Amino acid sequence: MNNTCTACPRKCAVNRSETTGFCRTGNTFRVARAALHYWEEPCISGEKGSGTVFFSGCNLKCLFCQNYELSHGLFGKDISDERLLEIFKELEAQGANNINLVNPTHYAERLAELLKEHKPSIPVVYNTGGYETVETLKSLEGVVDIYLTDLKYFDSSVSEKYSKAADYFQYASKALLEMRRQIPEDIYDENGIMQKGVIVRNLILPGNISQSIKVLDWLSDNLPQSTVISLMSQYTPCGEAEKFPPVNRRISKREYDTVVRHLCTLDFENIYLQELSSAKEEYIPPFDLTGV
Repeated sequence: MNNTCTACPRKCAVNRSETTGFCRTGNTFRVARAALHYWEEPCISGEKGSGTVFFSGCNLKCLFCQNYELSHGLFGKDISDERLLEIFKELEAQGANNINLVNPTHYAERLAELLKEHKPSIPVVYNTGGYETVETLKSLEGVVDIYLTDLKYFDSSVSEKYSKAADYFQYASKALLEMRRQIPEDIYDENGIMQKGVIVRNLILPGNISQSIKVLDWLSDNLPQSTVISLMSQYTPCGEAEKFPPVNRRISKREYDTVVRHLCTLDFENIYLQELSSAKEEYIPPFDLTGV
């Protein structure tokens, strides 16, 4: 592995065994929770749950992040490669439908090496904020079975304001096309649980429904209509959001209905819609080193 980190679009080019870059994490995996999770999309969680592994640190700085204590606060425990592999096996033994790597981008290079030698027998889900490079994704080809990716923003001014990434869409859109190239067809088992595929999430932000509409239009123009679209209404002000109107509130019914109506004018064949009742903090898992 290259000693200088260029795993994400930040391209900090630091030696993470000696110092840290934007994500503020070293070379050692740092994990805050590893447990079955039942609140992902139905084709991921099913009845048995998704085997989620929450990594600490992040290459984005979303001021409203619901996992703020992990992404910004770096809460978690440093673990060895061997312990991470044990965690995968433990989750599989608990009946997990998949191994769900949550926010893995800044560890992608290490994960690619590890998974090429020790791939779980159940699908591997790469659950990302979308701020990826095509080069890094290519290193994951063949070891990631399902890409579960955000496409958060369209306009650079908005992505800079809320996530400190003016070039977010530039990279995230190309990354998504690469994900679809790697896995052109969605495959499910007899119970409707995804085995291979791509799921695209968009979180509706209060006061920013134009971002969702622009993102959905781009998806319609650039991806197969069979691509799974997950429109999320669960936004709950977390982190520093209370300081930054209009994201200091939940989305309104009018905002939600406007985006849903627009989505329904497009020709997507597979859509997940969250109801407004999903905007509750109780759906955020406790980060207490469970399973670590």
